[in-house]
Amino acid sequence: MPQLYAEGSFLHVLFLTFVLGFGCAWAAGRAIALSWRPAWIATAAMLPLGFALRFLHFALFDETLLEPMTWIFETGCLIAVALLSWRYARAGQMVRQYYWLYEPAGPLNWRLRQDVPAKAP
Repeated sequence: MPQLYAEGSFLHVLFLTFVLGFGCAWAAGRAIALSWRPAWIATAAMLPLGFALRFLHFALFDETLLEPMTWIFETGCLIAVALLSWRYARAGQMVRQYYWLYEPAGPLNWRLRQDVPAKAP
């Protein structure tokens, strides 16, 4: 099993992938949720962001451009962050937009309010 970042130092990987990449993924997931788009769009938007992040590693720090395992790992992490952000924003959106119907059930979920009457059969 090859190393994911054999050529890079820990600091530039930390800055590019975790600070810059995850920050962009969080902002993109939030923006997609706030525009009422589905979660699969957040997933699809992370594919080009994964390529852009890989290009930054290549252009700034002379890493290998086409490193499939590293790209898959980075893009998978970007997708996870974007989906987490999408769900967090959507939960807040549902509670704010439909305050008479839903209440928060943790930071990533919502539930039907207890004082709402049940639907008649």
